[in-house]
Amino acid sequence: MTDTVLDRLLRYVVIDTQSDASSPAQPSTEKQKDLGRVLVGELLAMGLDDAHMDEHGNVYATVPSNTSKDVPVICFCSHMDTAPDFTGTNVKPNIVKDYQGGDIQLTGDTSRVIRMSEHPELRNQIGHDIVTTDGTTLLGADDKAGIAEIMTAAQILIENPDIKHGAIRLLFTTDEEIGRGADKVDLAKLGAAFGYTLDGSTIGEIEDETFSADGVEIEITGVAQHPGTSKGVMENAIKIAADIIARLPKDMAPETTDGRQGFIHPTGITGSMDKARLSFIIRDFVNDELTQMEALLQQIAEEVLAAYPGSTMRFTVTEQYRNMKEVLDRHPEIMDNLMEAARRVGLEPVTHSIRGGTDGSRLSFMGLPCPNIYTGGHSYHSPLEWISRQDMEKSVATIVELVKVWEERA
Repeated sequence: MTDTVLDRLLRYVVIDTQSDASSPAQPSTEKQKDLGRVLVGELLAMGLDDAHMDEHGNVYATVPSNTSKDVPVICFCSHMDTAPDFTGTNVKPNIVKDYQGGDIQLTGDTSRVIRMSEHPELRNQIGHDIVTTDGTTLLGADDKAGIAEIMTAAQILIENPDIKHGAIRLLFTTDEEIGRGADKVDLAKLGAAFGYTLDGSTIGEIEDETFSADGVEIEITGVAQHPGTSKGVMENAIKIAADIIARLPKDMAPETTDGRQGFIHPTGITGSMDKARLSFIIRDFVNDELTQMEALLQQIAEEVLAAYPGSTMRFTVTEQYRNMKEVLDRHPEIMDNLMEAARRVGLEPVTHSIRGGTDGSRLSFMGLPCPNIYTGGHSYHSPLEWISRQDMEKSVATIVELVKVWEERA
């Protein structure tokens, strides 16, 4: 077994761990446990005797404290599943060694090209070794790069007892990509005071804020009637659903918003003449704005239904996660120590807001305040995904420095 962060990434990405939102189980796909078993075996080989995988596929392990100081227990977390957006089966990673600039044409599907004009961060990668896919799958650096970085940092700490640190919990979750990553995490067993997810992107970018997120389901019951005798009687549920979609504000969509703007996003529509269902995700950084968008969506639906007096609807809002900054701001030392660690490895840290969520969003509100650290990956969820070996090594170094900072400041 080889133990560089690149070797680990290449081992992990070829294991298919794609999650499945249509499955009610956790993990949603049993194949996620294939990676879990590999990780447990490697952790045990490192000497972490408590390493194990639970029935939900979550992997736990502990790097014991080697200091006499009373240091808070810190958790490092990454997720094992890859996104359902693009296939993760039969991944063939390629390495562009000593990248010297220019576009990168992928080898399996040569129509796919990682263009410098579309990936400006490539300008900072001259001389780096770039890992890509062959263009027929995603790479899975989201979040197997995070796993590789945590595992490599753990190995460094075990092999270098002169690096003083408190107890460190390692956590690898399932189903993060479908919003269930924290559902079955046992925080009592984890026993950590604070956490850090390794699930970010560009090195130096530290994410302490996420969207707040809700899901909305609109179930429509129309009036069915034989089309030959339906005049003045039929109220087609499919058309009602289409009218609702048509009235959505064009300036509140994912494709027309950026920065701190929220959105209303239809994610699914099914229906027949008598029944239809619409699924939405609502996102904003401010909870009040989230509520206002939900009220707007309900108003649109009610106005549409007013033209169909025989039809009814059920409007259901489900909370998904909340902006983790609300929790992190109560514990400034978590971010202060992380910023110091980033500076020690030669980076100028930049705080960044995620137009999405991470396990850290849910974990923060479950009682484990948990910002997000860069992994070096780019173009997640796509066949153009890529990551630099040197950037991964910088993330590993950040983890090592971070545990040192916590010990020094205890």
